[in-house]
Formats: sequence, structure tokens, C-alpha cells
Amino acid sequence: MPQLSFHSPLGTLTLSEEDGQIVSLDEGWGRDQSETPLLLKVRDMMQDYFDGEAVDFQSIPLMLCGTAYQERVWAALRTIPHGQTRTYGELAKTVGGSPQSIGQAVARNPLLILIPCHRVLPSHGKGCGDYSGFEGAESKAFLLELEQEASGS
Repeated sequence: MPQLSFHSPLGTLTLSEEDGQIVSLDEGWGRDQSETPLLLKVRDMMQDYFDGEAVDFQSIPLMLCGTAYQERVWAALRTIPHGQTRTYGELAKTVGGSPQSIGQAVARNPLLILIPCHRVLPSHGKGCGDYSGFEGAESKAFLLELEQEASGS
């Protein structure tokens, strides 16, 4: 499986590709380094993102393996515009289910940043809520601030 690693403000990240689709974005340096056109494109997009540009990751082909409900939630996450947020409750009204079931699907997101689960906040508006990626809530706050600055908000 082709992999490409790169440095980011969140640490070293590794993209993995299978059958022309991105299958994972993991922390750490991958063992097998290959430069495919897709991996190079996504790495460059992510570097632009971390440089503060408003990048739309929706055009990236992703291979997702989840339940039908999880995949509906992940598809809804991809529609949240850069620099904006939604609450678990708002997503539940759109996708169906409860805020808790949305939270469970969000927690199983296999492609952090590319599927922007960091844009989902608790309805009480206090803090960033749980975030299972990278350094937790601190990383989520960093990503949200990065996007706010890029959006000029």
C-alpha cells in the first residue's frame, strides 16, 4: 500500500492510498514511502491547509469502511464549509439519529482533517468537546483557529 509521510504542525502524518483512494491519515512516519500522484496532491493540499489557506478536501477520493449510518454522518461532515462549525444536534436533525449517535460516528472517523470532524461542537458552546485525534481538544482548537484565520472570521 503506497504511503507518504510529511511534517505538520500536529506532528508527522502519513497518508495511505489503496486503489486510487485515500484510506488513512495516521500519526507517525509510515514504513513504506511511495510518491503517487494522489498522495502528492493530498500532501500538497494538506500543507496548503496548514499554511492557512482555505482548502476544500471534498474532491479527494476516499475509501471509507463504516456502517451506512457512519458513512452518512461522515458525508455530512464533508459538507461543513471551511471555517464553520455545526453542533451534534444540528447534524442529528440533518442526518437522523441523536446527538449521541452522531458523536459515536464522529469518534470513528478514520480520516481526521480530510473528514472535518473537528468542526463539530457540543450544543452548550463550552470548549471544543471531545476530540480523539492528535493531542485531543488542544488540536481541535488549533484546527478551528487555523480555519477561522483563513476565513477572516
